Amino acid sequence: MLNPFCAAFLLAVEAQRVIELRLMRIAWGGAQAQAEMVSMVGEKVVAAMEAANTLMTGGSHDQVIARYRELVADNTRRLTA
Repeated sequence: MLNPFCAAFLLAVEAQRVIELRLMRIAWGGAQAQAEMVSMVGEKVVAAMEAANTLMTGGSHDQVIARYRELVADNTRRLTA
């Protein structure tokens, strides 16, 4: 497993790419921008609940960061397709 600091740093860098891609999509406007904004809020709520559940059931911060990295990678693939 990666050093927790390294994993968190990678998450921050990877998330910046998703933020860039989302802002570009929103800047273009239209139905895709509206859908992206709705999706963004919904994803954050679900991810936060999932993280809280992981921690409450004895999971580690490493597991939460690993899961967030998976979600960020999924969004990167979706937004670059």
